[in-house]
Amino acid sequence: MLAREEFLLIIYFIVVIFVLTTFGILFFVTFQRRKNKMLYEKFEAEKRYEQEIAQSRIEIQEQTLKNVGWELHDNIGQLLSVANMQLNMLARTTKDEMQTSVTDIKEIVANSLQEVRSLSKSLNNEVVDYAGLEESVRNELTRFERLNILATSIETTGEAYFIPSKDAIIIFRILQEFFSNAIKHSRADHLNVKFDYTPAEVLIVVNDNGVGFDVQEAQKSSGLINMESRAKLIGAQFELKSSPEAGTSLSLRYQPKPD
Repeated sequence: MLAREEFLLIIYFIVVIFVLTTFGILFFVTFQRRKNKMLYEKFEAEKRYEQEIAQSRIEIQEQTLKNVGWELHDNIGQLLSVANMQLNMLARTTKDEMQTSVTDIKEIVANSLQEVRSLSKSLNNEVVDYAGLEESVRNELTRFERLNILATSIETTGEAYFIPSKDAIIIFRILQEFFSNAIKHSRADHLNVKFDYTPAEVLIVVNDNGVGFDVQEAQKSSGLINMESRAKLIGAQFELKSSPEAGTSLSLRYQPKPD
């Protein structure tokens, strides 16, 4: 009888230990799940916050660029137009020996007016929205050619399709940043842009034949950070390759978002 009671007692303790162990495991698993969920929610909240900050910063930059574009077009452009009209009036009353000088000045003013208007268009995101990404890039390259800054070329493969305006403007600003760096720092004399359209993505590759630079040393530059943050905002894959005396290459892989 005693042996039976001892056996039952042992079974009882085993059951109790099993229940406590099971409860402990369930509690631990539940705790880990809640902890992981909280960490995930925190991560998502921080990610959304960073995206909102980046979006706000870009919106401020775009508004600033738009205002500068308006100022160039409405104020400086207007002043150059008035100067051009006054030169036309002056040309009709100027002696023959001065005609050449006045004509040269008129040409300089007319060219300056054209460049101011072109620059104001490239800064105004509404113009980029209206013209589209590829046409805006072509206009920018044409401006470089007209100013004899460097030689350019552009090519397209695949069937082009519409890119949402907000994303197109961001891509255009990334390319503008690359163009600006190529002009200011690379000492390049040629710039090539290629658009490769597939149903899944648009691959944009830009190359210059400049002196290049060490990418690792430039990681913290504001221009590179700005390009990367803009690319991240629209989910584009950003890659910049360069090395001293070997030129610089930028590739952007953009996947259109489903409707």
